[in-house]
Amino acid sequence: METVDCDVLVIGAGGAGLRAAIAATGAGAKTAVVSKSLLGKAHTVMAEGGVAASLGNVDPADDWKTHFQDTMFGGKYLNNWRMAELHAKESPDRVVELEHWGAVFDRTHDQRMSQRAFGGHTYKRLVHIGDRTGRELIRTVQDKAVHTGAEVYMEYAITRLLRDGDRVCGAFGYRRATGDVVVWRARSIVMASGGAGRLFRINSNSWEGTGDGHALALDAGATLIDMEFVQFHPTGMVWPPGVIGLLVTEAVRGEGGILRNSEGERFMERYDPKRMELSTRDVVARAIYTEVREGRGTPHGGVFLDVSHLPAKTVKKRLPSMYDQFMELAGVDITRAPMEVGPTCHYIMGGIRVDAETGATQVPGLFSCGESSGGMNGANRLGGNSLSDLLVFGRRAGEGAAAAAQGAAAPAIDQAEVAEAEAELDGYFTNGGHQDPYELQADLQAMLQDNVGIFREESGLVRALGELEAYKDRLERVHVPVGSRAWNPSWNLCRDLKNMLAVAEAITRAALMREESRGAHSRLDFPQFSDYWGRHNIAVSRKPDGAIAVEPVPVVTVHELEPLVEERKAQEAAA
Repeated sequence: METVDCDVLVIGAGGAGLRAAIAATGAGAKTAVVSKSLLGKAHTVMAEGGVAASLGNVDPADDWKTHFQDTMFGGKYLNNWRMAELHAKESPDRVVELEHWGAVFDRTHDQRMSQRAFGGHTYKRLVHIGDRTGRELIRTVQDKAVHTGAEVYMEYAITRLLRDGDRVCGAFGYRRATGDVVVWRARSIVMASGGAGRLFRINSNSWEGTGDGHALALDAGATLIDMEFVQFHPTGMVWPPGVIGLLVTEAVRGEGGILRNSEGERFMERYDPKRMELSTRDVVARAIYTEVREGRGTPHGGVFLDVSHLPAKTVKKRLPSMYDQFMELAGVDITRAPMEVGPTCHYIMGGIRVDAETGATQVPGLFSCGESSGGMNGANRLGGNSLSDLLVFGRRAGEGAAAAAQGAAAPAIDQAEVAEAEAELDGYFTNGGHQDPYELQADLQAMLQDNVGIFREESGLVRALGELEAYKDRLERVHVPVGSRAWNPSWNLCRDLKNMLAVAEAITRAALMREESRGAHSRLDFPQFSDYWGRHNIAVSRKPDGAIAVEPVPVVTVHELEPLVEERKAQEAAA
């Protein structure tokens, strides 16, 4: 059995994990980064529109206070206030830092970083390079992390966090190419494994997004927060069938794209006449879903998103990826014809509950950042905030983990726990069951799409919990009849399903408890805001008997920020 020793183990090699690795190595910690896929192939690249930061290059009136207010309004005031404050204050420095590391962004006429409009942002705030911003960010932090000395382990899967008493002391996993098991001994761990979009049938995530970090942290004793808030991006491709759910960046609307239904009506006038297409994502997604449900959808079950009124040269310059994507995959020239789009599961606001300053969880030695952490976005994330979020809190989590590693004792691995983790992997070959893992995955995705999707109600959520109990029984019989561990995707999926079921239950139980509609959580049976739920998040934990528990907890507020929050609430009330 291969054993790797390090001070800080970073699980996940997206933007958050790599930024954490840069910070940890910069603090002098020996750092290892484990990637489930290839380095650079992270969901970060799907954040195409830009990085939100109040630089004021295009709109000089922009500042951190307005960015904070926009983030809080978008999150319906369920955000961790301190996280939203740190994010708004530090994003400009983190973006400038990226530029110093070699990131190339589009420029204004006076050669400053250009910024574009995005839904929910008061000012033009998103620094960008065409519609390929996430790709440029991941390229930059990847190069920086490698050159600062972080040791990268590509195509390894982590299946268990190892503990020494209450403290995490390492992780157990295996190499996907061979199936050989590996143990990482670490004084501290940063969980940066991304989201859980693959739980839903229509999603923009790649195969890695199975909620691994959420489930692993939950099993290790961490608490999750805001799991009921799953973001369905308003615009994903709906045709052809092989690319359903593939993201159509919000930059299309930021550059002037117009949404129309099958009757040619600019329908956002009915749902948000003030912001129109640049309303928050939850509002636009529900609007599109409603138009289709009421019979005003396009031939393939979406709506039309049109930029053909813009000069073709502008579209090709500002939206090159979207032009290529629709031309190559759908045979549509978006400079001449509209796109067909519909909602797609894109991001989860919920994640591991962390300390705003350091990214520390309540499990000693365990930190988290990026999409696997929760609190920053509240009930709904604004577009562009994900990239600045991972930069701000990736740095903080990496520094926090490095500081914790300096004072930690040498990791002591329990070999019995390692043997148990390996036996679990072997069991999928030897358990004698007959459950096809792909069949179970398809059933889970379809069930959640139908019952825990954009609109929810008690009957569907209760039905979902019943189905999840049945799926747990089926998981016990998941079996791989042939092959070995080496490059065996069926075997890999078996362990992913365990994580997916845990996260699915956390989402469903939290959604059932929140008896109101707020942000990305819409209850048909509770369509209004609730004063009580406007002051409470929902925390998810695992009981000693293994059951998942949910409970309300007060929103983490900051007294000094109350005037800014009240000012924004007054502005919205007056509007």
